[in-house]
Amino acid sequence: MTAESTVPPPAGQAPGRAGRPVPVLPPRAAADSRPPARRFPARPPSPLPLLVADTAAALAGALAPAGRGPLLAVPLVALSLLLRPRRASRVPGVLDELPVLCGRIAVVWLALGALVAACAPPYALSARDLLLGWAAQCAAGVVCRAAVYRRRRLDLLRRPRAALVIGPAATARRVAAGVLRHPRHGIRPVAIVADDPDGAAGLPVLTTGEDIERALVRHGVREVLAVHPSVRTGQGPLLRALAASGCTVWEVDADSPSYGSPDRLAGFPCRRLDMGSEWRDDFGKRVLDVAVSGALLLAAGPLLLVCAVLLRVTEGPGVVFRQERIGRHGRPFTLLKFRTHRPVDAHEAATRWSVADDRQMSWFCRFLRRTSLDELLQLWNVCRGDMSLVGPRPERPYFVTRFSRTYPGYAARHRMPVGITGLAQVHGLRGDTSIEDRARFDNAYIDDWSLWQDVCILLRTVAALVRPTGS
Repeated sequence: MTAESTVPPPAGQAPGRAGRPVPVLPPRAAADSRPPARRFPARPPSPLPLLVADTAAALAGALAPAGRGPLLAVPLVALSLLLRPRRASRVPGVLDELPVLCGRIAVVWLALGALVAACAPPYALSARDLLLGWAAQCAAGVVCRAAVYRRRRLDLLRRPRAALVIGPAATARRVAAGVLRHPRHGIRPVAIVADDPDGAAGLPVLTTGEDIERALVRHGVREVLAVHPSVRTGQGPLLRALAASGCTVWEVDADSPSYGSPDRLAGFPCRRLDMGSEWRDDFGKRVLDVAVSGALLLAAGPLLLVCAVLLRVTEGPGVVFRQERIGRHGRPFTLLKFRTHRPVDAHEAATRWSVADDRQMSWFCRFLRRTSLDELLQLWNVCRGDMSLVGPRPERPYFVTRFSRTYPGYAARHRMPVGITGLAQVHGLRGDTSIEDRARFDNAYIDDWSLWQDVCILLRTVAALVRPTGS
């Protein structure tokens, strides 16, 4: 995509066509989304105590079968740490994780029995040895983990974390009061963010960005309770700004049972939202990118060669188009495409929005754009790590700067690797369409990211290519 107008359009509207200057509205007054000062995120509990507890439990299990301790200790500890339960988002009770803990220890002992039987048959473990070892490790694991969790709960009671409650005034008051009545969770609401100026349970109500920032500094706020449905009704920019300042954001559902929710806060179902400025790296996403892009490059090699030859014959030299785009964390990279348009000068290349309907294009260039074949070279950008297969579409520095000032949430798109296709694109937001809508879809994709969602978007993109609409 290349640029057309030299200014971005107003919020919620698509950029204008060529030669039609578009007036620029001032950025939306967003006191509610003003980014607080950057702070270091709260440190999570150290994993060392649980590592020590699980190691001690494994050693106790190794000593249970008589005379086998030295032989079993090292592999048992290794297997136990490899299959240890995933760290819970909150401090659980040991009884809550007892079934998972005992099940994983059973898998460890079965794997250990098979390993010993294969590598050292004379020392093969009997069913009695396996049962004794499993029971001893389960008992020791329960005792050691209970001690760690008890220490953490006492620390939370002595030093609760300050929290803001965001949402509809009446519901936010109810959630704040409930959390204050149950301090065992280690969260202490200090203020409510709502449009209603009335107080709640002795808590002040914050209505401006300045008030929120002062509360963050004064109380050292580290937790944010976003009362459902505030996440989906206009508070997204504020929540992302708070997450970027180092707060942990939780969505609390005060009106629905939500029996499938994995966490509870004072009886309210809740879940942690990944809305920070940093998207977590995921090995699976990179493996998917390399595998699919590499296979497509090999399969599409002859097609790429044919397109390059036809472009050289019909358009002359300069088959490959190179342009600076902004990737993850605002880092620039060189995007590759087949050249379908020749800008008048560098300024036009950097500031003209769209040439999808440029009638000066040859029939072959229009065909490449309608079928998105001009984008195939970006598979090389994916292999190099500049881009991902799925993610927010990258844009030029000129438009990134303009859109970040005009559209709430646009800058937050850059916390994830940019992509060839994305959730916005499969919803028809390509070419001359709303930038505000794109930013909203892109941030929704990042907040709810999963590897399966990437696969679904790729399949929907392939289906959309059967009925191309152009770029």
